[in-house]
Order: sequence, then C-alpha cells, then structure tokens
Amino acid sequence: MATIDFGGVIEEVVTADEFTMEQARETLKDEIVAVIGYGVQGPGQALNMKDNGIKVIVGQREGGPSWEKALSDGFIPGETLFPIEEAARRGTIVQYLLSDAGQVEMWPAIKKCLNEGDALYFSHGFGVAYKDQTGIIPPDNVDVILAAPKGSGRTVRTNFLAGSGINSSFAVHQDYTGKAKQRAIAVGIAIGSGYLFPTTFEKEVFSDLTGERGVLMGCLAGVMDAQYNVLRKNGHSPSEAFNETVEELTQSLIRLVAENGMDWMFANCSTTAQRGALDWAPKFRDAVAPVFEDLYEKVKSGAETKRVLESNSAPDYREKLNKELEEIHNSEFWRAGAAVRALRPETRKA
Repeated sequence: MATIDFGGVIEEVVTADEFTMEQARETLKDEIVAVIGYGVQGPGQALNMKDNGIKVIVGQREGGPSWEKALSDGFIPGETLFPIEEAARRGTIVQYLLSDAGQVEMWPAIKKCLNEGDALYFSHGFGVAYKDQTGIIPPDNVDVILAAPKGSGRTVRTNFLAGSGINSSFAVHQDYTGKAKQRAIAVGIAIGSGYLFPTTFEKEVFSDLTGERGVLMGCLAGVMDAQYNVLRKNGHSPSEAFNETVEELTQSLIRLVAENGMDWMFANCSTTAQRGALDWAPKFRDAVAPVFEDLYEKVKSGAETKRVLESNSAPDYREKLNKELEEIHNSEFWRAGAAVRALRPETRKA
C-alpha cells in the first residue's frame, strides 16, 4: 500500500503500482467471478473484468431487459450467462450487485448457493451493515468483501475504456480463508479502479447514503431548484436562469474544480466572482450544516434504510417513481435545460 498525505491526514491506499493487474490476474486465476445482477454496476464491472482476462459469468433473470443487455454485451447463455441461482452456484466469488431491495428478496436463495471458501462480494455496505432490517447475514464459512466504485456503473465502464478509472473503497467484513483482503484488492483492480482506499461496510454505506442525498444528488438538485426559481421570480428568462444555474457549472466551472481543485478555480475567475464566492460560501455552509447533521443521523440510525426498503418494495413503486421523475422532466426548469442542451454547438452539428 502507498502512504499518501491527504491535507495533513495520512492514509494508505492501493494503486496499480503497488498491486498490478498481473498480480490481480494471478490472485484470481483459479476463481470464477459470478456477477449477480446486470443492472447498474453489473455491466461495467463484468465487462472490465472480462477485458482484463478474468473468468466472469453473469447471473440474471431470463428474458428481461438486463438479460438482453448481457446478451448484447457478448455473454453467452449456458457458457457465461445463467439464471441467477445457477451462476451463484458456479461462482467462487459471488458479486452481489442486485439493487438493495433486490438483494433482500433474493438473499435466502443466494445464501443456499454459497460454498465453503467462496467470497461474497458487495459494492455497497447496505445489506450487511443494516442486517437487522435486510436479514442479510452471511454464513461463517465464506469471505465477505467489498469494492465500491465512487461513481456510476456507466462511468466505471466509460472511464475504463478511456484509460482512466473510478476510485473505489474496499473492505473486508469476514476473512474465512485468510485471503479475503487479497481477493478484495484483486477484484478492485480488475474492475478498473483508479485507486483503492480502505473502509468498512458501515462507513461505506454511511458515507454513500449521505453523499447521494447530499452534495452528489439531493442537495445539488435542491439548490439548483432554489436558485433557478429565485432568478425566474425576479424576471430573468428561462435561458438566462438555466445557464447561470446549471450550464456554466457543468460545462465550465466543475471541470476546473475536477482538474485542479476549488482554490485553483477561485484563483482563475474574475475578482468579482472570487470575492462573492469567498464571502457567500461560509453562509451556505452554515445554512446547510444542520441539514447534513440530520441526514447523517438518519442514515446512521437506519431510518433512511427503512424508508428505502419500504418504498422500493411497494407493488406500485415503479408507478410512483415514474410519476416523480415525470414531474421533474416536465418542470420549466428541466424543459429549459433540454432546450439549452439542444443549442450546444456539438449537439447542433450532430
């Protein structure tokens, strides 16, 4: 592991220099990785491992859109594509990548398919960390490991194809064989991680649920809505309000932050923007801090887990979800967004 100074805090991380792809292949040479679920994370991880020379099979319900996607991606029924339980029985590393609600539903069947010495792999600590609600309690005679990409399943694949990677956390919850850590790191490298940093199942899910509801999605959507609505209320056109709220962020400023950091972005904008951002950032921080405290406590207590499982297991869940998404899609804000995106030069050329 490499020792890195993260702003005065020393961490140990794993890169492909410390644990090479060749080492990953050697570690996994006698393993069959069964990717259970081909929805969000499954395709990216499965295809990256396949391209890296790892023996991969996919387990998915037959006939559905995810089964058809696996077919179109080159997995062959009876050879590398199987019904879920058959794939789980064949695998020595069982990547449990169904949705959280789907993991709860399938767990009794999957548990029966695990053999002594297998590794049960997750990309999210949800099922194990909230075992009192999910009922997912792995048997004692298997390794229980995690590699969690810090990005969408789509970018796990697109970044890999572009020659970069998505950073991932890794964890060992149970080490039955004595090689659980090696397995976790090897799979983490094989799925194309930029680098791996250690965590626990609990810390992974606490940070992940907080991030999704916070800066990454929920908070971002909320503050965008608020700014757009204030601008519109004060007479600004939809085009102006959307460009100042979303387009400039996504097409310019966030790229500078990604490349060089917030301090660099501040240093390379106008002095008027600098002064305003530096003055107002603490006000926004202090305003939302209580919301984040409340959010983290609800994640840690399991209240958010209860909400997710109850909502996602309801028979009318998909219908209600589609209605919520349709409301966003049909709002003036995001209709303005569709119009603005259509005016981008690269879109017009296409």
